[in-house]
Amino acid sequence: MDTDFRFRANALERFLEKPGSEFTRNDIVWFVTENGIQRLNFRYVAEDGKLKLLNFIIHSKEYLETILATGERVDGSSLFSYIEAGSSDLYVVPRYSTAYVNPFAEVPTLDILCSFYTNQGKPLETAPEYILRKAEKLFRESTAYSFKCMGELEYYVQGKKEELYPAEDQKGYHSASPFSNYEYIRLEAMDLISQCGGRIKYGHSEVGNFSTDAESFEQHEIEFLPVDPQDAADQIILAKWILRQLGEKYGVNISFAPKITVGKAGSGLHVHMYLEKDGRNMMVEEGSLSPLAKRMIAGLMEFAGPLTAFGNTIPTSYLRLVPHQEAPTNICWGDRNRSVLVRVPLGWLGGTDMVRDANPQDDSPKYEGMSKQTVEIRSPDGSADIYHLFAGLILAALYGLEMKDGLEKAESLYVDVNIFKEENRKRLEMLEKLPDCCYGSAALLEKKRSLFERDGIFPARTIDSFISRLRSYNDQGLSERLYGKTDEIRTLVYKYLHYM
Repeated sequence: MDTDFRFRANALERFLEKPGSEFTRNDIVWFVTENGIQRLNFRYVAEDGKLKLLNFIIHSKEYLETILATGERVDGSSLFSYIEAGSSDLYVVPRYSTAYVNPFAEVPTLDILCSFYTNQGKPLETAPEYILRKAEKLFRESTAYSFKCMGELEYYVQGKKEELYPAEDQKGYHSASPFSNYEYIRLEAMDLISQCGGRIKYGHSEVGNFSTDAESFEQHEIEFLPVDPQDAADQIILAKWILRQLGEKYGVNISFAPKITVGKAGSGLHVHMYLEKDGRNMMVEEGSLSPLAKRMIAGLMEFAGPLTAFGNTIPTSYLRLVPHQEAPTNICWGDRNRSVLVRVPLGWLGGTDMVRDANPQDDSPKYEGMSKQTVEIRSPDGSADIYHLFAGLILAALYGLEMKDGLEKAESLYVDVNIFKEENRKRLEMLEKLPDCCYGSAALLEKKRSLFERDGIFPARTIDSFISRLRSYNDQGLSERLYGKTDEIRTLVYKYLHYM
């Protein structure tokens, strides 16, 4: 474990000289006392996937300790549609490991993410973060492995048209300032996310950029490092909040919507995963993808259709999941292939020492790169219900590890060609398709709900809620009905611009 906390952006980790996972109540009280913290915020994610807020003024040490030790009472019926007003009281209880100094507060303020508990002091079975916690616990107890994951958060910045350095249509990949007009927002966001405990891998501008007569649209991405699923979900939720706060600060619109307009790059939320044992990445064996990794992929193939219920939750999600847009439409997997649902990204498996070749003057020991190997599911987008999606991915991985024919299933769905080319049409026709609308996603979730309800991980009423919401859109055949209707597409896009 890294014990040098000088590089930690989170002020509590630097001050306490310990990782967030080890924070105690006494640690929080000490930090608040020694750093002049005047307010405490409880934050929690309810049914709509957005951060909620409860403010406290810290007027005494005794009051602070009481809040931290007991949590507070909230109206559950206003946070979850399936909780009745007649018995709606819930507790929100802080998770000390998530504490961070609020980077936007006018006075020194400490924020902490919370979990929901019932009037009997039990975790709320239907709370999104608890469903994820149950899934992770089941996986850990059923296998010898830890599940690690992270997301790639793509978003568009919509602002005033830039005349000096106008965007070149769909040519924004890894552009740098001054040709990337909103690089400064991304860089500030990365700093603030890190201060709030997020573990960032890197950030860059993405392919999508275009202009209208008065506005510019520029796509960016922030990618995280793989961590435990709860932390992975928390950091995406916090990153969305921070980016929207910065959008308000700088007078631009920031959206994670899956599609801004037809014909331009959509925004996905690709999720990378790997399995770990005793601190070692288990996705590689003898220089190639391990049988364990292939079994995991087989589970993702089996769950792919109903997983869209959590990863693609609005009608415009299915304007992104169309052929020839680097977004998947078919259930298959491959190496470095961006036309597949699950991609095995380029790894460091060749045994060569590239950095030594680039730096012949350096005699540092060779670094082992195989620890970075992941598999990536490419269907989810910015509308994803993060906690439920990650819980579903964990169950999919567990299912794959338990499948007797997991390796055969994986091999049968491996694709090493561009399946959209004419010469591969027969192969394409053999593949099962992802749903093309919310209504179809609901049908698959209902058909395969037992995969998610196993061991009580997803309560029945949670599944019912998703099915009901997805069906309510009545979006069967939406892409065909909207084809060529620019104004109607724009209206639909703006309706869901800030859904999650």
